Amino acid sequence: MSTTSMIDTQRLSLMLNELRLPAIKHIWGDFAARADKEGWPAARFLAALAEHEMAERDQRRMERHLKDAHLPAGKTLDNFAFDAVPMISKAQVIAMCAGDGWLEKGANLILFGPPGGGKTHLASAIGLALVENGWRVLFTRTSDLVQRLQVARRELALESALAKLDKYHLLVLDDFAYVSRDQAETSALFELISARYERRSLLITANQPFGEWNRVFPDPAMTLAAVDRLVHHATIFEMNVESYRRRTAEARRSGPGRPAAFTTPKVLDAVRDNQDDR
Repeated sequence: MSTTSMIDTQRLSLMLNELRLPAIKHIWGDFAARADKEGWPAARFLAALAEHEMAERDQRRMERHLKDAHLPAGKTLDNFAFDAVPMISKAQVIAMCAGDGWLEKGANLILFGPPGGGKTHLASAIGLALVENGWRVLFTRTSDLVQRLQVARRELALESALAKLDKYHLLVLDDFAYVSRDQAETSALFELISARYERRSLLITANQPFGEWNRVFPDPAMTLAAVDRLVHHATIFEMNVESYRRRTAEARRSGPGRPAAFTTPKVLDAVRDNQDDR
C-alpha cells in the first residue's frame, strides 16, 4: 500500500492551505509517488518539496515586484544598443545590476544626455535586472511622483507617503529636468531627496546638466543642497550622443550623423557659476 493511500488527502490539502504552501499542495502527490517508486529516504522527499516551494515562492515574488515596478515594457539590457553609446561600459552596467555594491549603501545613479539618447531605456533595463535579482524598484516620471507628493502634503500625509516609498530599494525618476518650478512641487521633490539620502537609492535621468538645475529648484540654496545630496554617493553616466531618432532619420538621407555635444559641467562649481551669472 502506498504512502499516499494511507493519508487523508483532503485534510492534508487544507493543512497546506493553512500553512500557505500552494506549490507543495499541487506537487506533493507526484513527488510522493516518485519517492515510493524510487525508495527515497524521508529527508530527500521533504527537501525536494521545500526546494520546489521556495523556487515557486521566489518566482511569485518577482512577478509581484515586476508588476509593482511599473517599468516600461520591452526595454532590456539585451536590446540596448551599447555600441551606439560607447562612453557607457557594458561591464560596469552589468556589475551594477547585481545591486549589492550600491543599493545597500543608498548610493545613486545619474544618467545625463540629450533627448533620444537612450537614458530611459538604460534606466528601465537596469531596473528590470535589479528586480530579477531580488530588489524592489519603482519607475516613475518625476513630474508624476512629485504631483502625488504634493497632494500628500496638502492632505498632511507627506511623511507617510515618503515612508511608503522606503519599501523600494531604488526609485527611478525619469525626465528629472522636466519638473516645473512651482515652489510647492520642488519643495516636495527636495524632501524626497533628503529623506532617501544615504538610506535608499535614486536613479535619475536628466537632459540638463547640473548647471541648469536652477530650472528645477527656483531657490539657489535648495539647488545646491539637492545636488550635493545626489552626487555625494553617486555614479554618473554621461550619454553624450545624438538622438537615436534623429540619427535614424539622417541615416536614411545621408548616412550617420555626428554625435551632438552634451557635456556635464563640474557638478557643484557649475551650479554656483550658473547662479552667479544670473
